[in-house]
Amino acid sequence: MSSTSEVGHAKNVANLQKITQQVTTYSLYNPPIENIALANLQTLYTTATAKLAEVEDKRNANKNAIIIRQTAFENLKSKCTKIVNLLEILGLPQGTLDQARSMNRAIQGSSKKTTTPPEEGKEASKTASTSSQSFTQQAENFGILLQLLATIPGYTPNEEDLKLNNLTNYHASLMSATQAVDQTEAELNTKLIERDKILYAEGAGLYTIAQNIKKYVKSLYGATSPEYTNVSAIEFTNRK
Repeated sequence: MSSTSEVGHAKNVANLQKITQQVTTYSLYNPPIENIALANLQTLYTTATAKLAEVEDKRNANKNAIIIRQTAFENLKSKCTKIVNLLEILGLPQGTLDQARSMNRAIQGSSKKTTTPPEEGKEASKTASTSSQSFTQQAENFGILLQLLATIPGYTPNEEDLKLNNLTNYHASLMSATQAVDQTEAELNTKLIERDKILYAEGAGLYTIAQNIKKYVKSLYGATSPEYTNVSAIEFTNRK
């Protein structure tokens, strides 16, 4: 579902087309400034529509990357618990066990949750760990745990998913999934900036242009004219 802000952006673009169609019917409409000329209004509408589509493409790519990452990390905590349980029976020095347990605790994190609102351009989430645990931190701690396992000659599990080479491949998949989220989020943020410049740039964005259209029609026909009443009723919102 689109957020209220996203609906507002799309409504602004749709209403640009609406006001353009309205002033096209006004015989006196012949503005002295280029950016509210009919041809330029049509170009702006096309550009803004394309930019909204680009934002949604990047947003969907980011959402998909988040889902893939979530799936990749689903088994991490249980896998780490299995590793530590196995280490418990190998007769290792206490210091080695303590290191493994410490890494496992860091990966498990806190189960306490707190509600946080999503931010535009950021990963939407209903909860966030109060331990400030992140997927990147989990992957990094898992990598440290694997480095420890590589120093333990007795770590030779029979279970395929716990063998060091398979754990190493799993760690690589976690890092890749996390990097994909970061990359798609960065691309989304860039498109959001580009969209906002087109729609809301001071003195040159769609919002300002729409206000200037109304002012020009008001100057042509008067504040009480039906021509001005028609265009003034078309709403545009400024994100600021």
